Amino acid sequence: MVERIVDAGRAVLARDGYARFATTRVATAAGISPGSLYQYFRDKDELLGVLMERFWAEAGDRVAASLADRLAEPPEELVPHVAEALLSALEQDSRLLRVVVEEVPPSFHEGHAHHLRRRVQDLVAAYLAGRAPRGADAATRAWVLVSVMEALSVRWILDRPAVPRERLIEEVGLLVAPYAFRAGRD
Repeated sequence: MVERIVDAGRAVLARDGYARFATTRVATAAGISPGSLYQYFRDKDELLGVLMERFWAEAGDRVAASLADRLAEPPEELVPHVAEALLSALEQDSRLLRVVVEEVPPSFHEGHAHHLRRRVQDLVAAYLAGRAPRGADAATRAWVLVSVMEALSVRWILDRPAVPRERLIEEVGLLVAPYAFRAGRD
């Protein structure tokens, strides 16, 4: 029943937006009474918190799974895979992504989005630690790289500019690879 409610909540949030997200709409979409919904969730905020946790966890799982098997690749191959993994993970439900980014108050999702970033940053930092030049701070570079790639991925998905996916991935590689592997401060 919880899965049914969460699935319905996700669909309602994506379809109606945050301003019109209500437990009565979710209950109707789930084919249950509002009273039945309240047996599982105290209120709209608790349900929204679960939706955000799952949304970002699923994206994180997809990115981590995509990257985990590629950490032995050379940088020129890994960077496009990181960009592709982020795009693919965030594109899974672009309507919901738009609502999350543009409408849902950050207090409901920022902690979960941070967890996704942290997972990817840890993978990237581990990769850089063995390959970055002497003096480079792998953790800082990983944060910068993941932040840039996430921002570009989200904007490309939401804005849908006249930039083909392959071109975006190529441009991201041109942007981040030189930075990732340049010598650090001594």
